[in-house]
Amino acid sequence: MKILIGQPKRENSLEQLENEVENNPTVDIVLFPEGYFHQDNMQNVCNLAKTYNTIIVTGYKDDNNKDRVSIINSLGELVLERAKTPEDEKLYTPSNIEENGVNLGYLLCVEIFKGLEGLVKHDDIDIIFNPIGVGMFSEAQFEEWTNEARKIAIDQRAMIIGASHADGSYRNCGFSIPISYCFDKNGQEILISKNDVRTRILDTTRKSVEVIENSLI
Repeated sequence: MKILIGQPKRENSLEQLENEVENNPTVDIVLFPEGYFHQDNMQNVCNLAKTYNTIIVTGYKDDNNKDRVSIINSLGELVLERAKTPEDEKLYTPSNIEENGVNLGYLLCVEIFKGLEGLVKHDDIDIIFNPIGVGMFSEAQFEEWTNEARKIAIDQRAMIIGASHADGSYRNCGFSIPISYCFDKNGQEILISKNDVRTRILDTTRKSVEVIENSLI
């Protein structure tokens, strides 16, 4: 399976998503960050997934500017959708879905810190996605975040993949470390990237990562 890991700049249109899908039509799944698009563009994203026979994993903003989960399958159907879990509550469900024979888990941004207790244990879960809003606000947070992801990969015996936007900072603090990462089911590092927002294509079978040097993001 091939998964495109995109780190776009925040935008009001879908230009960066459209560019990536159109220029990489052989990928099976596209991962984009939390809150990449607005609810008004939902049908356009669904149409894009259907046209290119690609699963799109990302997050969107609703009419109240709240972040929500979204996985759109290759038929253009919204198959996983829910609100983002508040900080003081247990992880909302559903947080996994089976699609095309692959069991996909989902942790939206800081839900990563609810994963060890909140994700339903699945012996056959394959991949957990972690769409992230903006980059890390410190090196310490970067280490804490990726260490937590590694623990979840080992606990669930599943690959885990995360990616943030290329721009923006936490509560506009003015400091941001854009990141993307991937650990295999044994917690072994496949990808750790910070301050490098080039698009990557992950081959889950070979556990290899291709950097797209001429990325349109």
